[in-house]
Amino acid sequence: MRLGPVRLAVVLLGDRLSGAVVQQNRVDTFVIDAETPAAALRAELDARGLAPRSVSVGLARTVVVVKPIDLPPVVGKLREMVRFELDRHLPFPADDAPFDFLPLPPDGEVGQPTSETKRVLIAAADRRVVDTALRLAEEAKLRPVSITVAAHDLLALVKTARRQHVAWLHRCGDTADVLLLDGPTLVLSRSVRATDEAEVAAEALRSFTVARWRACDAIWVSGDQADALTAALLPLGAPVTRPPYTPRAERRLAAITEEPRGERELAVAVASGRGIRPLDLIPPALRRRRLTRSQWITVGVLAASVVLSIAALLVPGYREHRRLETLSGEIGRIDSGVRSVERIVAELERKRQLLAAVQNIEASAIRPLPLLRELTEILPGDAWLTMLSLDAKGVELTGQAAQASALIPLLENSPLLERVEFASPVTRGRDREQFRIRAAWEARRPAAAPAAVTPAGPRAPESPAATRPKRDEADEELPALGGTPTPPRPAPGTPPRVPPGVRRP
Repeated sequence: MRLGPVRLAVVLLGDRLSGAVVQQNRVDTFVIDAETPAAALRAELDARGLAPRSVSVGLARTVVVVKPIDLPPVVGKLREMVRFELDRHLPFPADDAPFDFLPLPPDGEVGQPTSETKRVLIAAADRRVVDTALRLAEEAKLRPVSITVAAHDLLALVKTARRQHVAWLHRCGDTADVLLLDGPTLVLSRSVRATDEAEVAAEALRSFTVARWRACDAIWVSGDQADALTAALLPLGAPVTRPPYTPRAERRLAAITEEPRGERELAVAVASGRGIRPLDLIPPALRRRRLTRSQWITVGVLAASVVLSIAALLVPGYREHRRLETLSGEIGRIDSGVRSVERIVAELERKRQLLAAVQNIEASAIRPLPLLRELTEILPGDAWLTMLSLDAKGVELTGQAAQASALIPLLENSPLLERVEFASPVTRGRDREQFRIRAAWEARRPAAAPAAVTPAGPRAPESPAATRPKRDEADEELPALGGTPTPPRPAPGTPPRVPPGVRRP
């Protein structure tokens, strides 16, 4: 599986094309010699299974004018000044000629007097040459991204040292391209015939004069028959070596296994170029936009403003997030204690409800013992009870007595009962009356002590209750329903009481 962009480069070398396709570490090179180069190029790409969308076009050094020129010290736009000077340096009309320029240091050697003139390196070509390159890309259904001198793109394969003068000779067939470099900057380029190695060395030495060099620090040789050219350049007095290619360039050049190598290396160099290339002759409508210094400053200020705005929006949120994380940690630490307290509170609430229920039951419960004690005291000795029933509303008595009507006032005087009445008619037996009496519980305040009740009518003389002493207030304090009364203190000399229905012996 191949990943990454596909970069295609085509070098126009007169009647043939040299192409290279670079995709990561894969390199495909080819040479096309056909009457219809655009159709042959498209067929070559389809046969190799490649589908690039754009192409970088390289021109032969022989069809482009490249020379350094001096500009007068006039204030104005540098491009307009270069356009005005083109007529004196081009062998063809300069009105519509594509051109580009590269500023150069004003002096060729360190220590020379500073000149007030501005020195630039220009590159210009006939309009027909550029139109041919554009038509080739259009017919091959490709979008051109650059049109440069192919030899100039060799700089994309090496890493140069700063302030070092280097002469680079690249041989391609019968011609050799001479590049003079001042560190990473191209100072001059020439194209010379390479049929005689000694003549190539002589032309390289003449190029030093044009660039205002006395000597160079290193000489690099590449392309076809580089070894034969190396021996001829040794008399120039500088070390002659192969270029110091980058590791990526070494891998790409090692993929070239066919001869001749010179033109294929040029195609790989054009395909390896990135970004804005120097001395690009592509028309302004197709040229990649170049930002001026002021535009770069504006873009930088705008980017800084955007970053600060985003930071102003995100920093408060980040602080709040950190604060929430701190609070969450604190809450997590005290959560166990809170849960323990909640369990204790729930247990206390449950016990409180249980206690309230018990107290409610105790307050509403019916206690028969106080009632039985009260009935034992107030009923006469001749009264007998056969049934006693109690409920929440009151009490019902069933039994026999010598005089049943005398029981009503006695029961009315009880602090526990009220609304005493017969529940059914009294029936007369052999010597007694059978009765059925119903009474309601007396409604009293819980903490109030009842007053002594005086019988409503005369009591039977034989009833011990008629002769009992008066009770204290504390002795007569009884609850409204089921309260435990304090037993009365018997008077001195009074015989013990016997419950009703029990005969004395």
